[in-house]
Parts: sequence; C-alpha cells; structure tokens
Amino acid sequence: MNYIKHLTGFFDKVAQDRTLNPTHISLYIALFQFWNCNRFKNPISISRDEVMRISKISSKATYHKCLKNLHSLGYINYEPSFNPFKGSHVFLFNFSDELKPLPKTIKSTSSYNEPIIEPVNEQVANKHFTSSETSTEQAVAPYINNINTTNILNNSNLETQAQNFEMKEDAFLKKKDKEEKEKKLREKKKENLENTNAAEEELIGDVNPTLLEVKNYFLSQSFPEIEAQKFFNYFSSIGWLVGGKSQMVNWKAAAQNWILNANKFNSNETKQDRVHHLNTSTDKDYSEPL
Repeated sequence: MNYIKHLTGFFDKVAQDRTLNPTHISLYIALFQFWNCNRFKNPISISRDEVMRISKISSKATYHKCLKNLHSLGYINYEPSFNPFKGSHVFLFNFSDELKPLPKTIKSTSSYNEPIIEPVNEQVANKHFTSSETSTEQAVAPYINNINTTNILNNSNLETQAQNFEMKEDAFLKKKDKEEKEKKLREKKKENLENTNAAEEELIGDVNPTLLEVKNYFLSQSFPEIEAQKFFNYFSSIGWLVGGKSQMVNWKAAAQNWILNANKFNSNETKQDRVHHLNTSTDKDYSEPL
C-alpha cells in the first residue's frame, strides 16, 4: 500500500466532509501511526491511553465520541473489547484507490479557431447542490483592492506605532531632563547651605574673643582682671549665647553690661557678708551690759 496516496485520499475526503473537526483528524493520524507500525495490516490492537497521548486528547468522553464518529462516517471500523486487559480492534480502510487521475486536456481538431474544451472534475462541496443548480455560496478569491487596502492599513498601523514610539521617547527624555535639573538644583541648594554654615562658623570664630582680649578690655575700663575671668568663663560655658538662644554679635557690648551690673552683684555680696557677721559660733552672755 502506498501510504502517501492513502493520506492524500484521506485529506481529500476530509476536505469534503464538513462534520469533522481537528480532533477527529488528530485521532485518525494517531490510529494511522499504529497502522503504520503494524505494516498496514488489519486489524490493529490499540490502547486508549497511548492513542490519547499521541492525539493530544485529554478527555475520555471526547476520545470515545470522536472514535464513534469516525466509525459511523466510514473512516474506520471500531470493535471495542470492553476488557481492560485486551485492546480494542480497529480496521482502517485504504483511501488510495479513491484517487482518480485528472483526464488530460482534450483539444478539438474540428476548427483551429474553436475554443479548447477542458472537462472539469467537479467535486460537490455541498450535497444539497448539483452542478446544474446555483449555489448561494461564493468562492473566496483574492481581490487586488483588498490587498491594497490591507497594505494601506498595515502602513498606517506602522506610522501610528512610530508616532507613539516617538511620543513615548520624547516624554522619557523630558522626564529625564527634569530629573537632572531637579538633581542639580538640590545639589546647588545643599552647597549653598554648606557655604552658609561655614561662613557662620567663621563669623562666630571671629566674634568670640580670647581671654587675653577680654582682660585687656576690662583693664582699659579700669575694671579688675578677676571680673574679666568671670566674664570669659561664664559666656564660654554657654557657647557665647545671649539669653541661651541667640549668638552673641558684639562681645564688648556684653562686657559693658557685665561691668554695669557688677556693682549690683558686689552690693548683694556685701549685704550677704553682713548678715553672716551677725552669726557667732561662741556662746554670748546677754546679761552683760553693752
């Protein structure tokens, strides 16, 4: 048996049969493979699991339904065994004999100008219509306007995609430029802040006096050196802040306030010393006359 002619006849038969679907064809090809391994001898013993694996059918109901359809349509002869230990038998028919060669072109010799008569082997696509009847179905043929329309649509789609890509690219570049500008602005603000802090530190270093400068100023104001030491120690301990909050701007003005208020501090200390003098540690006899 010529299996090429057999498959050609099978597909020719399938093309005319509107009841089959791809699952039927897949199942038949799997059965044909078993038949081929059996050297095209009938019947063949099949295993349901093996046939389902080859035909890529996952449902048992679909498998049995397609198998019965192929049997009823005359593609195979199915004999189920109903025995799990014995495989079912399947007979496959040879479709290579159904192929008939097309007749050669017959050329009329009656007249040279007469048209050539070519007999056509019509295949009925629908059993409800004959060659003498008019079918409602129209043959699908390529039309040049359809092709041109398709090309135009494809070109327009390509242009639209290119425009969308350009718009996305422009938006991406604008976003990237904006991010770079914001980054540079943040770096510039950070640099300005660092410069400002450094300038303030330098200014504070210039404003804060040394102990020698404070002593010289107090001596120039005819004020004792011990007060200069007190002034320097006090403001150094609080970081040269005025009121504990603001940075001192002019230490000489603060020294002037210190000198003015020193007399008050000294008078308070004198009063306290007088109060302490009233206290005596020795026992006094209050009966003695003053």
